[in-house]
Amino acid sequence: MLTPHPATLRRLIDEYESLVAHEGERSDPQSARRTQDLAYTLCVSTGTRDVRRALDAARRQLAAAQATATAELCGHRVGRPGELDSHGPGASGYAATHEH
Repeated sequence: MLTPHPATLRRLIDEYESLVAHEGERSDPQSARRTQDLAYTLCVSTGTRDVRRALDAARRQLAAAQATATAELCGHRVGRPGELDSHGPGASGYAATHEH
């Protein structure tokens, strides 16, 4: 599944929560429609079918993105389990071609 950029997720969450927080003040059809559109977009973006679950998933994705960014800033290599770089086993770089 493709994951949206963290800035996009943050914007979707902020706009959705702002509209929901002011629902009673603005009961116009445009705000209601925009709220529905944002809920749908959050669900599609997170692979969920319920906006509450979508918000939870989006927040988890943002936290993971922040943790990754922080680790990279601290100089730690961040990768998926089992992911190898050109220096690991089965490498196809210089060392792999000149080992024998």
